[in-house]
Amino acid sequence: MERPFPTFSRWQTPFEIIPSSLTEVQVTQHEVGKAMVSGEFESMSSLYETLPELVPRPVAWGTFVQDSNIHFFLCEFVEMTDDLPEVQASMKLLAELHKRGVSPNGKYGLQVPTLQGTIPQYTEWRDSWEEFFSSSIKAVFEMEEQMQGPDPEVQKLCAATLEKVVPRLLKPLETGGRRIQPRLIHGDIWDGNTSTNVATNNPVVYDATCVYAHNECTMLSVILQTTLLTNKWK
Repeated sequence: MERPFPTFSRWQTPFEIIPSSLTEVQVTQHEVGKAMVSGEFESMSSLYETLPELVPRPVAWGTFVQDSNIHFFLCEFVEMTDDLPEVQASMKLLAELHKRGVSPNGKYGLQVPTLQGTIPQYTEWRDSWEEFFSSSIKAVFEMEEQMQGPDPEVQKLCAATLEKVVPRLLKPLETGGRRIQPRLIHGDIWDGNTSTNVATNNPVVYDATCVYAHNECTMLSVILQTTLLTNKWK
């Protein structure tokens, strides 16, 4: 037996599975949808292995036997409030995530591709933060050019960003004896991906698009979006 369950997610249709232990399944379609659920499973698994109290327990992902065009992600069902999590408790858990979530190979990236919505996120392993961030920015510019067509002004901006801005800002972090460690980040924290666990009254996050990156990237989606979470946490 199953029934639809409300969500803020933009790309998936979730269901609460009844009876037995409560779980939630998110269903999507096509190859992009397959990449979404596989990436979310790996992301949520990484988060759960690092800090299980922060996320619902991931169970599985796969493809429907009766329709190979439909894919799913299955996780533990967590009853949540309509309220945003308390700021100090959230910051404490995120700090603990960064403390524990050290890259397994000392590199930046992730073992599988992940997506921000339907947009692929750069996840190939790189040795330095400058190299990884540059590759990520380059991928964004290339995708934009594929969608909108070439633009000389944008191409000039891309070159200046990659050749001047990024090296000038990021190279000092890992030269002259300085070193930073890639840490596991959620990748897309905003109002629709965080709440409060009814049973524990603790913060809970979901719909992750993880990557091992500079830990401050955790707050990037909060800073760039004008949301209730931004107003509460800033």
